Amino acid sequence: MARMWKHRTLTDAADLPPSPLPMPGEQAQQWCNFVVWMPTDIPAGCILHMGTLRQEAPPGRVGDHTAGRTPWSANNPAAYRFEITGPHRRLRVKQFLYDWAFPALDHPSLWESAAQAAALDDEHVVWLGIDYQKNKAASARLDRTTVELSVLEGEFSEQEIIALYRAMRPALPEARSELAHTPFSALSYWARRPEATNVDVPIGMWTFRRRRSHTSQWHTNVEAQELVNTLGFPSTIGGLNLECAAQFTDDEGRIEIEALYFGGSHQHHELRLIAQNRGEGSLHVPAAPEDQPGQRELLHVRSSAVQLAWVDEHFGPFHAVYARGTVQATLLSSTGVGLDRTWFLEALRETMT
Repeated sequence: MARMWKHRTLTDAADLPPSPLPMPGEQAQQWCNFVVWMPTDIPAGCILHMGTLRQEAPPGRVGDHTAGRTPWSANNPAAYRFEITGPHRRLRVKQFLYDWAFPALDHPSLWESAAQAAALDDEHVVWLGIDYQKNKAASARLDRTTVELSVLEGEFSEQEIIALYRAMRPALPEARSELAHTPFSALSYWARRPEATNVDVPIGMWTFRRRRSHTSQWHTNVEAQELVNTLGFPSTIGGLNLECAAQFTDDEGRIEIEALYFGGSHQHHELRLIAQNRGEGSLHVPAAPEDQPGQRELLHVRSSAVQLAWVDEHFGPFHAVYARGTVQATLLSSTGVGLDRTWFLEALRETMT
């Protein structure tokens, strides 16, 4: 049986240092619930600086020690970042597991930006656009790691940014396989720590919001399959296998399930299915569009009306909302080479069998 990954954590938020610790990527890996990536080549005339690690700890803040901590809540998930500088220019790369919701469009830092995709290899893509701080930026999902780049000073060309992503390699290669064999529910800060504050963020091009006051129960293996069976969904869709599933219940008793299907090398490809018995959860069908550039279409799949949205027909991501019989559902895809419209629509059909 393949070995699963177990990262180090602090036992108390009071043990957190005043600011993130300087640390090489290979040493930081033991503290991270995601693959840490480091570049083997950088833009000409530039310097790669020592990275810094934000260690994981239970939720909490102590005094004024907030440097490097998320401003959205008192949660303390792990993250790793480094900077690259050259004459009159500087960029930052930040890495983490985006695990508090489905990562919107697979490039959430570029939300409301008309981002453009570029293939990195025969599986991964990088998205180029403008981030929430109005900086030139990029984002990619490498394995399950969200790798965000932001140009803080000066100018880096798109070619330099794409080349930097193509030069990324795991800082500790042996960790990569173990992380791929570890269920998302065993990695996720929010799945492991029920006391963590829930974060309300968009998940795609159709509106879905889960109330902050909710609880989740996560399952793997047979228990995950039994949970999705309650709504009639299969164990494989789009060639991706069910890895884990959760039942979410809010403080008003609304219930929906969330099923995670992964595949590809090192679990890079994902389909996320959120579903409920009609009217019993937080899904609204039909759904209102989010304020996000992209394409939208109303079509019929297996005689059911489907709201479909996407950014790039070749790379995704795709987002579908539909009702069929007593079930209401939304299906979201990650982005990648081969995850095109034909693939997604076939996966959507498989959820309706």
